[in-house]
Amino acid sequence: MKFLKRLFDFYLDASIHVAFAVFALMEVTAILLNISIDRHLKFFVFFGTMTAYNFVKYGVEAKKYVLVANRYHKNIQFFSIIALLIAGYSAFYLNANEWYLMVVLFFLTGLYAVPLLPHTKNLRSLAGLKIFIVAVVWAGITVVLPSFEKPNVIPWDVAIETIQRILLVLVLLVPFEIRDLKYDDVALKTLPQRFGVHKTLTFGGFSAIILYSLTFLKEVLTPLDAISKGILFLILGHIMLYTKKNQSKYYASFWIEAIPIFWWISLLLIAKLL
Repeated sequence: MKFLKRLFDFYLDASIHVAFAVFALMEVTAILLNISIDRHLKFFVFFGTMTAYNFVKYGVEAKKYVLVANRYHKNIQFFSIIALLIAGYSAFYLNANEWYLMVVLFFLTGLYAVPLLPHTKNLRSLAGLKIFIVAVVWAGITVVLPSFEKPNVIPWDVAIETIQRILLVLVLLVPFEIRDLKYDDVALKTLPQRFGVHKTLTFGGFSAIILYSLTFLKEVLTPLDAISKGILFLILGHIMLYTKKNQSKYYASFWIEAIPIFWWISLLLIAKLL
């Protein structure tokens, strides 16, 4: 039992779970926009997400990331190196325009952890920017990148889906922001720090409403899209009602991050029923 728990904790701490969440959102995009995604891009995004997230989590201080003393973190470091090699191999099969877009997204991700300005540690140190940077990067990777240069996509629908994805990530980050309220430096000025827990949850609720409403502005609206977004809206509303300061250990790190995976699975099931 202890071994299974350690394995599960490693699954979360090594960012495998979050990589599955990003991968699931790419698959959602493929279904909703009726496009195919090259397998090399899928591998690149999945393993690249693990590498990037582990760098952001553990590599803010380069010495601590390179010279790791803790055995557990050494295992994560080794796992990250393997993921980086697989992502690097897959990257050779991406076309030039995909590379250009990824460079922009990697630049944002890098600045999130690496110092940008003389008087700020990194972008997440700039008041209020943290969750918006994450939301834009996720939307870029899971919507813009897979739909880039696809001949059969409608630009307006891609734009709507991108905005919805940004809103989705913002809502999903609310429980994390509230969980970290007691740990975050006050200089970060996160939403809960600036507006309080109640108003932050209200922000999440309104964002979920806007997300679902935007669905009906698409040029091509399918029953699958409307139904799946309706289910997603109910789930997001539920977590806004039940998110608290004192959360169980896995509430945010597992259950909240599992929502994109659940959404993808529900899409596949609904598609079979329609």
